[in-house]
Amino acid sequence: MPRVTALRARDRDRVAVELDGHPWRVLPADAVVRTGLVEGLELERTRLRLLRRELRRSEALATAGRTLQRRDVSTHELDARLARAGVPSAARSDALTLLQTAGVVDDERFADATADALARRSWGDAAIRFRLARLGIEPELARRVCERQDDERVRAGRAVAARGRSLRTAGFLARRGFSEDAIEAAMGSFLADSDGEGYDV
Repeated sequence: MPRVTALRARDRDRVAVELDGHPWRVLPADAVVRTGLVEGLELERTRLRLLRRELRRSEALATAGRTLQRRDVSTHELDARLARAGVPSAARSDALTLLQTAGVVDDERFADATADALARRSWGDAAIRFRLARLGIEPELARRVCERQDDERVRAGRAVAARGRSLRTAGFLARRGFSEDAIEAAMGSFLADSDGEGYDV
């Protein structure tokens, strides 16, 4: 049975492992620690299986880290990216649980930020909820974060103030997922006076 005869630190949190006096592999330091590799340890099958699992988890965390460096994502999105990268299901689950526990991945924070950005770009609640659903956010959470935004009528009113009262603006609001009530409140008597002609949705 092979025995660990040396552990040597390398750059970027990696460790060179020597078995029976010969170089074996360079491993992530976190996997070495969680597997309990120390000099003099015999690498029996149980320990090797644990090491394989920890290496997959370490790979999942590294892939997740690269994704999260660019932007915040939902749990669903991150899981899909890890799956596309070939990370096995168990390793994805372990990594996601760890990241959620640490607060690195937080669907409520992500949903709040996404809803806020969309609301500032004149999106209505229906469109925001649809977008959040596409990103893997549960309907109840999507409903709650929409409720924390300015009222739809207020947002629609800001869009009308910026774009002017016209059928084109009414169509814009409809395409952006605003409710009929919000559109009517923002447009005032304009739609009634125009009788809805040319209302392009």
